[in-house]
Amino acid sequence: MVESSRHRHTEHTPDRRSKPADEVLRRVIEKHKAILKRKFENISEGIIKPGAQTLLNKIYTELYITEGESEGVNKEHEVWQVESASRAQTTEDTPINCNDIFKPLPGQEKNIRTVMTKGVAGIGKTVSVQKFILDWIDGVTNKNVDFIFPLPFRELNLVRSDQYSLHKLLLDFHPELKELKDGEEYNNCQVLFIFDGLDESRLPLNYQQNMISDLKQTSSVDVLMTSLIQGTLLPSAHIWITSRPAAASQIPAQCIDQVTEVRGFNDPQKEEYFRKRISDESQASRIISHIKASRSLHIMCHIPVFCWIAATVLQQMLDKTEDIPKTLTEMFIRFLLIQTRRKDQKYQSGTETDEEKLLKSQKDILLKLGELAFNNLENGNLMFYEGDLRKSGIDVSEASVYSGMCTEIFKEESVFHQRKVYCFVHLSIQEFLAAVFVFHSYVTGNLEALKSLLSEEHKPSPSVLSSLQSVLGLQSNDHLHVLLKSAVDEALKSRNGHLDLFLRFLMGISLESNQRLLKGLLNQKHSSSKSTKEICQYIKKLNREDLSPERCINLFHCLFEMNDHSMNKEIKKYLESPKNINQKLSPAHCSALAHMLLMSEEVLDEFDLKKYNTSDEGRRRLLPAVRCYRRARLAECKLTDKSFGIVAGPV
Repeated sequence: MVESSRHRHTEHTPDRRSKPADEVLRRVIEKHKAILKRKFENISEGIIKPGAQTLLNKIYTELYITEGESEGVNKEHEVWQVESASRAQTTEDTPINCNDIFKPLPGQEKNIRTVMTKGVAGIGKTVSVQKFILDWIDGVTNKNVDFIFPLPFRELNLVRSDQYSLHKLLLDFHPELKELKDGEEYNNCQVLFIFDGLDESRLPLNYQQNMISDLKQTSSVDVLMTSLIQGTLLPSAHIWITSRPAAASQIPAQCIDQVTEVRGFNDPQKEEYFRKRISDESQASRIISHIKASRSLHIMCHIPVFCWIAATVLQQMLDKTEDIPKTLTEMFIRFLLIQTRRKDQKYQSGTETDEEKLLKSQKDILLKLGELAFNNLENGNLMFYEGDLRKSGIDVSEASVYSGMCTEIFKEESVFHQRKVYCFVHLSIQEFLAAVFVFHSYVTGNLEALKSLLSEEHKPSPSVLSSLQSVLGLQSNDHLHVLLKSAVDEALKSRNGHLDLFLRFLMGISLESNQRLLKGLLNQKHSSSKSTKEICQYIKKLNREDLSPERCINLFHCLFEMNDHSMNKEIKKYLESPKNINQKLSPAHCSALAHMLLMSEEVLDEFDLKKYNTSDEGRRRLLPAVRCYRRARLAECKLTDKSFGIVAGPV
């Protein structure tokens, strides 16, 4: 619940205002609630009827939200944060109901004015905001709140550089407030501002500049925002900010009273999700069993959006008794095929069943989206405005057509003053389409498409684009492994693993079986068995000491995407016999062992690093496995300060 930040508010009664003024305020609040209810009570459901609207309260599955945050993972690619969170749901967590984020925990005395809620892309932050608002409107909780003002950053970005008072800004977003004269009423009301999606902000939030404190004073939108967050403007208000982890540091820590983290679905909530969305109980059980059988898919299902992708794919494939996808790449290819089929049913005759022809019919759309995805891979940007589309050669009118045809891949939203915002449904879809675009550009010999992306802005700092310079001169009959090696080398340079999932998809697409599924996009199957063998050998023999252990483990995810399980078989054989304990492990074997431990559901008792017969580099590569254990013995292992930095987060 939201507790009043001022004692005098608890004494607030309608008698403190004149009756006409009180009646106006009551009418405005009722109208405001009615408008918000219409806006938030439905959610798009794409599993059975694409684009159909479903009541949120009907399908909402409670998320796992904790007070505080998991340390040590925020600088990693979000897929790593999901894997860490899958292990972090322990008794030491303090689960918290979304409606109680402003309520002090038992034993706490502090007043909570500002809450920061972190969570990776697609984990459920915005849906949590939606549910919070609906519960308030329905009188389920937070009954003492008079106004909730949702102000998403994606919409605030569109506000021009005019000078605004707080009330004028709120009127632009909520015209129903026009009966309130100048906003002075907010001083006598309990108000909550929700700033959703800090990671999407393009505002220059500067906390060192002059703040404002007068409700009637005008300023730029960014000054209004920082003044509200700092508490110089309307200090009685409550503030809720949501953000992906990497962007959360934009808000000074002293401005935040409580940090919460959305961890997505825990294991029981995953099952609840599938059973709510799949009416056939037997089919739901089969899908749940398949998800559990694949550790990587099971981990990804902590993300609600991925649950939806998995349900979409597995429901269709079980109906047709097809082989179920075992890798992320095949799962996303199948998802793409299902969406192209649905688009045909919605916009065309709906009679085409040949998947190759279906992909060919939408090739132009999908490859342009792939180019947009690749162009924005460096900064992980999910949100695009008209200017961003033009930079990637997409006409705004085309974008509307794309979003209409591919609503489950790329969507268009009308926001502030009916301006348009575009986004991929999830960062992983963006990374998948970027990989499709790169592979298509290579196998078709259209390397000019990659060369055109080598703009000046990318040259000063290392990027995936610059790594492809060595590939640009290749002829179409050259080996694919040169491109794959270039991508591996560039991904290994990344400090935060922002190319990890892109690399998994690129490696997966290189498999001939996956190329066959994408034949309508790729024109021809590129003979790749020799190249995949060469890149697999390259990965296994990597023995540099400057490699991040996490990047090395991701390479074993890449091997899985290429159906190479040889290293894991060797490690299993090593673990099966106590006699093997003295056998010396190469650094690659240590990465494979760490990968195997991380993919296991079991939480083990004690990790003794010294017992493994390996080099100092091998021990360093084993360190991420610490998070699988309750305790770790690391003495006499010649660990450096950098190595302890790897351990610090999990421990």
